Amino acid sequence: MFEKAPILPHRVRTTPKSFGFVDHRLVRDRHIEKCSHAASTLYLFLVCVGDRQGLSYYGDKAVMKILGMDGETLRAARRSLLENGLVAFRDPLYQVLSLEPVRNRGNGQEMRLADILRLAGEVRHD
Repeated sequence: MFEKAPILPHRVRTTPKSFGFVDHRLVRDRHIEKCSHAASTLYLFLVCVGDRQGLSYYGDKAVMKILGMDGETLRAARRSLLENGLVAFRDPLYQVLSLEPVRNRGNGQEMRLADILRLAGEVRHD
């Protein structure tokens, strides 16, 4: 059996007070496979800058500058994250969403969170 040990023990990361985390279900439940590189980049950025509720107020110009994206790429990335139920957006507010499955109260079936939010009028599409 292979024993894991830090390669650089003096650089082992610690959890800072303002820590943003990436839910492992992003990979395990294959959400990441539905995302382009630009969408994955935007998602990681939103995870990093969001507060503990996943909320952030970065405007398009700031996001494009920080991530090196043009407007069309940003809009396509955001649309992908919205359609895959990973974020909600109401200009200028982003919310990184829980990856928990949401059940339809009527029949017990799972519903995509993006569909629920769209029905509730909470998600704006470009």
